[in-house]
Amino acid sequence: MDLKLEGKVALVTGGGRDVGREIALTLAKEGATVAVNYNRSAIEAERVVRDIEAEGGRAKSYKADIGDYEAVKIMTASVVADFGRIDILVNNAGYVKVQKFLDSGPEDWKPQIDACLYGAIHCCRAAAPYMVEQNSGRIISLIGDSSRIGEANISMAAATRAGTMALGKSLAKELGRNNITVNTVSLGLVQTSHSDASFLEKNMDKIVRNYPLRRIGAVDDVAPMIAFLASDAASWVTGQTISVNGGFCMV
Repeated sequence: MDLKLEGKVALVTGGGRDVGREIALTLAKEGATVAVNYNRSAIEAERVVRDIEAEGGRAKSYKADIGDYEAVKIMTASVVADFGRIDILVNNAGYVKVQKFLDSGPEDWKPQIDACLYGAIHCCRAAAPYMVEQNSGRIISLIGDSSRIGEANISMAAATRAGTMALGKSLAKELGRNNITVNTVSLGLVQTSHSDASFLEKNMDKIVRNYPLRRIGAVDDVAPMIAFLASDAASWVTGQTISVNGGFCMV
């Protein structure tokens, strides 16, 4: 692709591993400077930075718990201080606990709400004023298809991500006058380093029956859509929830 992201600065939350890592690398290949956010994955985030720099790109890692608004504000201000602007926000970080709802309690809900919903709220609130000031920007949030159709055992993650989707639609209406687009990408099952490999191996035949393409996703299935939405090629796409899911959910 040649999406002409030269001169753009992107902040990718949870950018050190898996889908976030691939998004950061892809945006860098398209010319963007990438701020790689992490909370506990410092080594992985630094590796992403080194990989980008090895290809001639610019990147820097930033530690912040996105559930902490003050930490997010400091991180975002640091990105702008280091690179002069922020053009692209990718809300990728999150936390999911697989658990029956009736076996869960507030101590289980809060970390997921903080990471998945408040994390997106905090990052949008911190980054949007800079985008308004420069009269341009792209906000892209990642959710799971459970947020659209429901799924047993991950009810809290589904609920929080549904909130992120609604936030995006509302912000698209508020921020569009400032040439800022806000979109959501809804994912099917993507195999990552923290997937339960044993479970997938035992149940793959059953799982892929739910996917018309007869496979689950890989991290490099996701990043091209994020890069497209971050580019001027998608300048008339806003307020949308776009599925990248192998056909699992068709709504």
